[in-house]
Amino acid sequence: MLYSDADTWRAAPEKHVLFYGMSGLGKTHLSNMLRASGGWFHYSIDYRIGTRYMGELIADNAKMHAMQVPFLRDLLLSDSIYIGSNITFNNLAPVSTYLGKPGDVARGGMPIDDYRTRQDQFRRAEIAALEDTGYFIDRARRLYNYPNFICDTGGSICEWVDGTDPNDPLLTELSRQCLLVRLEGSETHTAELIRRFDRAPKPMAYQPEFLTAAWLGYLRENNYIEADVNPDSFIRWTYARALAHRKPRYEAMAPWGVTLSPRDVERITDAISFEDVIAEAIERPRQTTI
Repeated sequence: MLYSDADTWRAAPEKHVLFYGMSGLGKTHLSNMLRASGGWFHYSIDYRIGTRYMGELIADNAKMHAMQVPFLRDLLLSDSIYIGSNITFNNLAPVSTYLGKPGDVARGGMPIDDYRTRQDQFRRAEIAALEDTGYFIDRARRLYNYPNFICDTGGSICEWVDGTDPNDPLLTELSRQCLLVRLEGSETHTAELIRRFDRAPKPMAYQPEFLTAAWLGYLRENNYIEADVNPDSFIRWTYARALAHRKPRYEAMAPWGVTLSPRDVERITDAISFEDVIAEAIERPRQTTI
């Protein structure tokens, strides 16, 4: 790990951490808290994806829909209006809207091949954004004079790495730059996520092999062809399976850093308590090997 013991962590003039785990566990909440305390630079992976790596794709998709409206088409062709996405750290809707949902186009879906294309675009964008972590650590120090750094990752980081591989290139690079901090969920949290998602299903990023198995399984179970699929029904059906698929992948990443329980996260109220909780986590017995 970047900090071998609690004393090293406490004495470090620059503290670099990376939060990962399922959505809703507090990654962005903690990041915002630390940023507001002063001295911490907040690097949002999802924001970087939506601005640097998928911004043009998102804007072009919106323009494509606008071009279908004659009034807007004329204004766009004459450069009279501008269409862009208004992504913020706390509003990443343009990214999820672009990812979309597979299924019947008349019910808001898209052909599965188009969906796979967008999933692959997101995969490559997320990996590239994660690889930019070192650049942003240097940028935060050089340009803004921030000594401390938070990398706030998306929920799908576990899909693109293999925690059981001691030579995983992305985890090797990230652990060289930051202390990897896993936010651990509970069964209660998982159940609440599923209830929340069922009320308002949102697009997600999936590992290609998982998506193929889920799509074919859904078609087979319901005796559907692609045009029969209700997009919201499919992603609801898939969501709990995706969480179960991700759980062991998050757990496999744990030896690369430290783990915070929900109780640990509740104890964090400011930068000082955060440093204390991380120091305690570093001193706990760790999982044996990667």
